[in-house]
Amino acid sequence: MLFPATTAAFAAVLALVYAGLTVWVMLSRTSKGTLQGDGGDAGLEKRVRAHGNFGEYVPLALVVIALLEGGGGSHGLVLTLLWLLLIGRLLHPAGLFARPNTAQMFACRGGGMLATLAAIVVGAVALLLGHV
Repeated sequence: MLFPATTAAFAAVLALVYAGLTVWVMLSRTSKGTLQGDGGDAGLEKRVRAHGNFGEYVPLALVVIALLEGGGGSHGLVLTLLWLLLIGRLLHPAGLFARPNTAQMFACRGGGMLATLAAIVVGAVALLLGHV
């Protein structure tokens, strides 16, 4: 198995995005005096969910893509999946803060989730079909 260097580089960038989301939540908690939960504040709730959603999907996606890369999968496929993941994870929080029921909300939030899910599903199918 090869070291998944491309996935590692994207993992580092995604880790910085996660750290940014963490600080974003912390600053909101501090300004609102809410140390646990969301205190009924819709803005804080959205920040917490954006942070949580990132933490729920990114690790699995990175594992799948790293296995694909480490097993000798197509570099083009690996890069495509990593870009889908990164773009999806940047779009999703933007969609949470767009005005409700607007094209921006659906494009960013929905597009972000579709890109993330596509990266996971295509990577998983490639692993199952032996494209490594």
